Amino acid sequence: MSGSNTLPVPVGRQREVLCLPAKGHFVVLGTAGSGKTTLAILRAAYLADPRTDHAGRTLLVTFNRALVTYLEHLQGGTIPNVEVRNYHRFARGYLRNRGIDLDNAIVDRERKGLIAEAVKGVALRHPHNAFFDRHPELFSEEIKWMAQHGLLTLEDYEAVERVGRAQERITRANRGLMFEVRGEYRELRARQGKSYDWDDLASAVLEQFRLDSSERYYRHVVIDEGQDFSPEMIRSLVEAVPHAGSITFFGDVAQQIYGHRMSWREAGLQVADVWKFCDNYRNTKQIARLGLAISNMPHFIDPTDIVEPVAPAADGALPTLVSCRSTAAELDLAVSQANSVSKTLSVAILLRDRHDEWLIQQRLPKASIRLHRDMNMWQSGPGIRYGTYHAAKGLEFDMVILPFCSADRLPDPGDVTALGIEDASIRDGRLVYVGVTRARSWLILTYTGEPTTLLPPDARLYQRITR
Repeated sequence: MSGSNTLPVPVGRQREVLCLPAKGHFVVLGTAGSGKTTLAILRAAYLADPRTDHAGRTLLVTFNRALVTYLEHLQGGTIPNVEVRNYHRFARGYLRNRGIDLDNAIVDRERKGLIAEAVKGVALRHPHNAFFDRHPELFSEEIKWMAQHGLLTLEDYEAVERVGRAQERITRANRGLMFEVRGEYRELRARQGKSYDWDDLASAVLEQFRLDSSERYYRHVVIDEGQDFSPEMIRSLVEAVPHAGSITFFGDVAQQIYGHRMSWREAGLQVADVWKFCDNYRNTKQIARLGLAISNMPHFIDPTDIVEPVAPAADGALPTLVSCRSTAAELDLAVSQANSVSKTLSVAILLRDRHDEWLIQQRLPKASIRLHRDMNMWQSGPGIRYGTYHAAKGLEFDMVILPFCSADRLPDPGDVTALGIEDASIRDGRLVYVGVTRARSWLILTYTGEPTTLLPPDARLYQRITR
């Protein structure tokens, strides 16, 4: 993140992707640091260029609202006909345009409570059935998964192939019960005047587009960080452009942290070839080597679309893995390191969740910048940023500090209980990968007790320190 918002000039195969045809579907997969976000902006500018015969209003869409702010900073507000949105802002705007009132119609914090109530209600109709003894989070995650895949009927749900629920798998024998829980949840939600939750907005958008015969508002859609979009979201974006328009999908499967094991292949994109970016322009070779080792861990068990990076030429220090005597010592180390280098470098302290973010926030200087979903301005250059792994998607910093990489914290014990060790490891393993690959030149990871098993055990990947 330099002090300028001038975009770099595309190099190598980036130039070819930039000028792909302006009609049809295109998929570009790349490793972390391969310039996907920059190229997404350049591709959007190319498609919207009023000097060309393919010019048209272009949507540059991503999942993460903090990343929207960063993208707007990079584009500098100087690209005509390009609108930068996160998916849910796009969805709400389109549904309102179709006359669907969303004010107070989307369930949010009440969602888990309503699902728990639905489970109890359906269990009463099926007494002594052990299925309903499962952890409440499993039902919440399954309802989300059904919405993300657009499974609207029991027949579709029973027919779909599943992977990766391990001991917590919803067997076909129980899918009828699960579908009944989903129906009960929707009824309870409707009684409160809530027609939607955030996960089923995409199905509503898709339905409206299929009913909408008017001219499409956008001619082109460019999807950044596409691995985080559900199949139903992508289907709705495909419907958002006319036959003469284009969809360009940029993604990195290794960074798939929302709804893992989803694929663009399930979402109706019709492509002849997949473009792959293997060159890592961000990380030093030492940091890139750790990222690659993480992506080769057992929890990355579906490597179909993972792009293995070419080792970057830039040399640097080994990532530092620090054993601390306590959580407080980890916090002290993170803050002291950030303070010492932030006068000349950009530093990010990244945490798994908001509780950990709160712990670090209490100790940081007031000038520190929180990465969060409601950011409306991006400040580049030296300084301290902090936030969750999720909020850092698509961003990069000179130094990254990852506290709490401890075996008793990662994978998250609550997720292990609710979803099983396999799914919890997949989820948090990819979060660790995202955190590691945000670092340009310096990376510090700390832990108390034993390091997480989500980090590779190879001692040659780290400089180890005890504090």
